Amino acid sequence: MEKKINLSINEGTAFFAHEASINFGPTQVIMDFRCITPRVDPRSNEAPTLNMAHNVIMVEPYHAKRLFELLGTTIEKYEKEFGKIEKSKAMKSAEKKRKEMKKDPQVSPSYFG
Repeated sequence: MEKKINLSINEGTAFFAHEASINFGPTQVIMDFRCITPRVDPRSNEAPTLNMAHNVIMVEPYHAKRLFELLGTTIEKYEKEFGKIEKSKAMKSAEKKRKEMKKDPQVSPSYFG
């Protein structure tokens, strides 16, 4: 006798992450992906606002290791098809500016340009 199963799929929302952090406890690995977006309203005299959204994914250590292996395999395939992944000129420039900011405590990073 066959049993029928109804399946409902929640597609979720696409999410671009600018930053990520990974931590762990004895039974889980926690990945926190963040997207920081400046909000500036030119009609307002108020200070600009940073909007931070984040999605947290928690997996058990075994699945984190499998994810690590899958990501490595995927990157290898990507580089075979499209070439080696390297830092862009913009990323290199941002890193240089960040190093300069560390030398001068009066300068702080800005998401507003």
